[in-house]
Amino acid sequence: MRRFRLPFRSAARGFRPHAPRGLRVRLVVAFLLAAAFGALLTAGLTFHRARAAILDRAEETAVADLRTQLDSLAPDLTLPPTPEDLRGLTRQIDQAGGARAWHASASYRGGEPVTASPGTPPVPDELRRAVEDSGRAVHQRTEHDGRPWLALGMPVAYTDDSGDTGTGTGTDAGTDADAHADTDTSADAGSLSGLIVYAAFPLDNDRADIDALVTAAEAGAVPALALALVPALFAARSVLRPVRRLRHGAERIAAGELDTRLDAPGRDELADLTRSFNTMAETLERDAAELRRLEAGARRFAADVAHELRTPLAAMAAVTEVLDEDAASGVLPADTEDAVRLISEEVRALARTVEDLMEVSRFDAKAAPVHREDVDLRTLVTKTLQLRGWAHDGRVRADLPEPAPVRVDPRRIDVVLGNLVANALHHGRPPVTVTVRVRGDRVRVTVTDRGPGIPDEALPYVFDRFYKADAARPRSGGSGLGLAIAQENAALNDGTLTAANHPDGGAVFTLTLPSAASSPGTT
Repeated sequence: MRRFRLPFRSAARGFRPHAPRGLRVRLVVAFLLAAAFGALLTAGLTFHRARAAILDRAEETAVADLRTQLDSLAPDLTLPPTPEDLRGLTRQIDQAGGARAWHASASYRGGEPVTASPGTPPVPDELRRAVEDSGRAVHQRTEHDGRPWLALGMPVAYTDDSGDTGTGTGTDAGTDADAHADTDTSADAGSLSGLIVYAAFPLDNDRADIDALVTAAEAGAVPALALALVPALFAARSVLRPVRRLRHGAERIAAGELDTRLDAPGRDELADLTRSFNTMAETLERDAAELRRLEAGARRFAADVAHELRTPLAAMAAVTEVLDEDAASGVLPADTEDAVRLISEEVRALARTVEDLMEVSRFDAKAAPVHREDVDLRTLVTKTLQLRGWAHDGRVRADLPEPAPVRVDPRRIDVVLGNLVANALHHGRPPVTVTVRVRGDRVRVTVTDRGPGIPDEALPYVFDRFYKADAARPRSGGSGLGLAIAQENAALNDGTLTAANHPDGGAVFTLTLPSAASSPGTT
């Protein structure tokens, strides 16, 4: 048995019934299921009532026919009857049955039923006991040789003092396999004679009528479901039309069309949902307009401030250069020399911040120029290190094993590389390694330090403007815009700039650029 259970369980686990996908399909299926359930319920009730009516009519007609025959034949029977008398009586009943095909038998005072027909079904014991105990006409539905039969038992009573006999009367019908006694309405007319007549006949015609009802119900089920499909589709369409409009409206809002509004006819739940959608869209449009206004004002303010500071800063830078020369010559007192050097450093830092703000304003205005050239990225790395004095600095190492042709703006890539190396030296620990590798149609530059790395919670924000991983750290010499400008410059050259932590410690910044063969044309 175990050999067969395991595959069965595996197949059972592999079988997962799936609900119909799509709101239209589910609505149609639900509508059809409801229609089918209603049709089945109606057909079941109708069948039950029709079947009961057919059987009740057959039972009532049979009882009346048998009573009529006994009223005609029983008075001629001599009491007590002999077996031949009983056999003759049953033969007459069978002959008088005609199309009903009676199979009669009779017993006297509890004796075995006597029949004249060899094909007569045996009288059920329940029926015999019910007739003998109640003294009333009883009927019972039975099965014989795979066919339905109706069996009747009717006692014969005396009707007057001269010994004439009559039949007990009644109207109740029995149920399958259960005998039910008829109400005796002739008890006052006489007493039971001890003679009981049994009759049985097949219910083939009645079964055929019932089967015809079932066939008609089955034949009408498919057209009924087909007709139910039409209102189902109509109902699904009426429900899905506003849902489809809502979906299209949501897609338009997701695409940036915040002025999208939908018609909301009617007073149902979908109309209420559409009105709520319009309210949401109106709120989004108003908030988005306000945010754009504030953002544009902030950008304009930063650009205006940076522009206004450039001229005075240029003059301050010229003055600080003169003061730096005086401080270097030693003509200034020590305290004055320290103050001059501090002012010079702050002026230079402020000038760099202003330049960074001007660059950011150009990025925001989409006005940053890009001048592409075909260069070897190794050459750009080498020049960047040389210009900033890192070429012979033991803190910075370059790993440039193979040519890396790219088509980029050299000035902007120099800004990116300078920011990354300076950031690694300032926030990490040496040695800082700059590596160039070619991977298919991409060229990658990685800048790795040996510092503590970037906190995991700060990684998603390292390229944000003015972001500080630790708000309580001391003021640094940078403007807080270096990594943001580096990422913008990488994007202008169709590249990407990402930050991560090395498994062995330290931060890893990766600049990815298209190789010269896959780069776009000059802008």
